[in-house]
Amino acid sequence: MSTLSGQSNTASLNVLVACEFSGTVREAFRALGHNAWSCDLLPSEIPGPHFHCDVRTVLATSSWDLLVAHPPCTHLAVSGARWFKGKEREQAEALEFVRELMNAPIERIAIENPVSVISSRIRKPDQIVQPFHFGDPYRKTTCLWLKNLPQLDRTSGMMTGDQKCWKEPPSPDRWKIRSRTYPGFAAAMALQWGGDARQAQEAA
Repeated sequence: MSTLSGQSNTASLNVLVACEFSGTVREAFRALGHNAWSCDLLPSEIPGPHFHCDVRTVLATSSWDLLVAHPPCTHLAVSGARWFKGKEREQAEALEFVRELMNAPIERIAIENPVSVISSRIRKPDQIVQPFHFGDPYRKTTCLWLKNLPQLDRTSGMMTGDQKCWKEPPSPDRWKIRSRTYPGFAAAMALQWGGDARQAQEAA
């Protein structure tokens, strides 16, 4: 597949950001010199390299170094537990999708989700973070399941934040607004899991 060709600098990673339409995490990695692509069933909200398809068709087609995945939480998040009854099939399919992401043939993997049944049905998360840990002034408990990646270090001394996502008024796009990754969190992932490839490129 030609998508990943021409990446001669070994410090530049081939990064796949699964289930992202906002482009936030993708652009955080690209800003540091990485060959990052997003993938989602929706088109990208901003210009940039994006696969508009089911990510499962992309996982094994290229030599990805790192996968950062944000699987849909509709049938997984415990905040929606009151709606689980009668949706056992949908939840089983959502969990199987998470397992496919976790078992993808990629050396380094991060799965991001809110507090969810992934913890009880698959395994407990490796780390639990908040946006305010990374300079975003908000609270949104976020779990990380990591493979061959370190836990993220805090980049901010903030002790709490506003629960912005819970205050979003009802609208057709409420789920999209609540699902977007905050920029400080995205920047921390890019720098701590990818490093600054621009420095190596400038020295080459």
